[in-house]
Amino acid sequence: MIFLKRTKKFVVGLISGAALFTGVSAMTLHDVKPVSAATTSSSAINLTAKAALAIDADTGQVIYEKNADAVLPIASMTKLISIDVILDQIKSGKLTWDQKVTVDDDSYKISQDTSLSNVPLSKTKKYTVKELYDASLIYSANGAIMALAHQVSGSQKDFVTLMRAKVKSWGINDAKIDNVSGLTNSDISDADRYPGSSAADENELTAKDMGLIAKNLLKKYPEVLKTTSIKRQAFDKGTSDETLMENWNWMLPGLAKAYTELPVDGLKTGTSDKAGECFTGTVKKDGHRIITVVLGSSHKSETDVSRFTDTQKIMSFVFDSFDVKTIKAGTTFKNADSLPVFHGKELTIKVALKSDQKVWLKKGETVKSVVSATVAKNTSLVKKTGLEAPIKANSDIGTLKLTGKDGALTYVDGAKALSVTGTNEKAIEKANIFVIMWRAVANFFKNLF
Repeated sequence: MIFLKRTKKFVVGLISGAALFTGVSAMTLHDVKPVSAATTSSSAINLTAKAALAIDADTGQVIYEKNADAVLPIASMTKLISIDVILDQIKSGKLTWDQKVTVDDDSYKISQDTSLSNVPLSKTKKYTVKELYDASLIYSANGAIMALAHQVSGSQKDFVTLMRAKVKSWGINDAKIDNVSGLTNSDISDADRYPGSSAADENELTAKDMGLIAKNLLKKYPEVLKTTSIKRQAFDKGTSDETLMENWNWMLPGLAKAYTELPVDGLKTGTSDKAGECFTGTVKKDGHRIITVVLGSSHKSETDVSRFTDTQKIMSFVFDSFDVKTIKAGTTFKNADSLPVFHGKELTIKVALKSDQKVWLKKGETVKSVVSATVAKNTSLVKKTGLEAPIKANSDIGTLKLTGKDGALTYVDGAKALSVTGTNEKAIEKANIFVIMWRAVANFFKNLF
């Protein structure tokens, strides 16, 4: 990201400034009404995006998807991966927020390009990690994220290696990552491209990959939302180089594409001629947070807002069309409610859900009508034909795999079922020697006939 010209910055200022300061309701700035569950289905949402996704931010359950496994350019949404690596460095103590960073030549050069999203960096100044971090997330400043990458690894290439290892550790094997910022390679020097990549290359991932990246980032570093929710902030404040950074996420409350029913607080936009308009967004409503991704939304002009319109449609569809159901601890499932016991006073043990589980179901559906289960024994407790007695109450006796009708329970990490711990509310004592012997004799004669 970002092929945004000065004209776009001017228009953004006018639009978002009007929404924030003139008292005009953000609702009146919308040209798209929220999607009603009564009039549409997931397949009928009219999106300009080539690919799209909505998931539960905690569990990763896929609630909506469109072409979500297609590998497509992601532009500056790349910075979510870079930021995750930076936060790892801070957590480990290798970086500190107030640490001063000297700007390297390549990062400086990029930062002077006003056709890209940037804050102008100086070769004669040092900037804190926090200043560069904020600029990277709020304003998608390409020079800023490159300067942080250089500080961590000494080169853009070595930082990309960290990024590649990061997504690999999350089970993402189809990623194409060639630079730290998300720019088209032709916009950066040969030295800043990953070896073997061409000038025409851009970073590419799937919508599901981006959803998983955002989910993992929010799980580890929920504080990132404190920054992604900032609407405006000055960079290099109080100096002659002060730059007002206006967040490119226009869905933030008070900005041009905000919607009062959707208090969006993150995360990251991305734009290029090849990628189109992209956006990984998140919103918490009625106590439930979802993550949405749109890739390749319409990019007809510098002020095209299709990615936000697409995102609004998806978010509205999810909250209008689905309910969150809690499957309570202690719930049992037909055909998966017991396991065999070896040498127990009782020969079977009842299996129940150990902890509450949250699932999204279409309105009107019930857990009983949609969710089924299979159960597998905890192999560490097994002896011969069953779980070895004695078995204490509330032991982890097995794994329940919950599946949904018509694929209702699928997850962004590729799982086709929700795997949860099964437990027993009642203890099983070991049978005495006489009972064991009698069973052996009975089975012997039973097998004879």
